[in-house]
Amino acid sequence: MKVIIEKLKRFWTFVGETRTELRKVSWPDRNEIYSTTLVVILTSFFFGFYLFLVDIGCQNGIQWITQLFRN
Repeated sequence: MKVIIEKLKRFWTFVGETRTELRKVSWPDRNEIYSTTLVVILTSFFFGFYLFLVDIGCQNGIQWITQLFRN
């Protein structure tokens, strides 16, 4: 029984400290969330397209090299 009481005390201490820390957090507003989400999406598309082009370039380069040495 003593172990259970000690664990409950530790749990409630943890909950209290967590609530205290969450009050210190500066939460972003809607505009900040919108703008950062937009930046992440655009950056993902940009790098996806860039890596697509690099992949096609590497694929064509490897095909050119294998055809060069095949003959």
